[in-house]
Amino acid sequence: MFRFLKIAIPVFVAGNISGAALWYLFSPLLFDDVVQEELVNAEAFETLASGTFRDADAAHRGSGNAAILRNGAGETILRLTEFEVTNGPDLEVWLSSVADPQSSRDVSNGAWVSLGQLKGNIGDQTYTIPADVDLSQYQSVVIWCEQFGVLFSPATLASAG
Repeated sequence: MFRFLKIAIPVFVAGNISGAALWYLFSPLLFDDVVQEELVNAEAFETLASGTFRDADAAHRGSGNAAILRNGAGETILRLTEFEVTNGPDLEVWLSSVADPQSSRDVSNGAWVSLGQLKGNIGDQTYTIPADVDLSQYQSVVIWCEQFGVLFSPATLASAG
């Protein structure tokens, strides 16, 4: 009996740890986080730049629109509409200095600023751009997996004017 316990307990512990780790890493692929934020007073905002999300590769897919908007009070936001991206762990929204990133290396080698955690992998959502961010330095919006350093979906920005 002692010999059985000597083997069973470590196997049980290792199995639980492995199972928890696999669940943490892969469960985002099984579930969608749907967000539907309304843009209050939308007519007060002017579009400065916009772009369309595309797939980063066969496993990391994205679609929808990104727009940088500013209102009369000087508030600048990033608005994602008709947005959908492959879900994953620790996804963030970044502004990137790379105009058309093709790979994770392109993004990590350029300058970037994080606008925070992705609120949901599906749906319309808004992110505040800090006032000290020089928008002329950033040419794309990317959905980035911070945990693994992986590009999920880029959107190249084109000036509205």
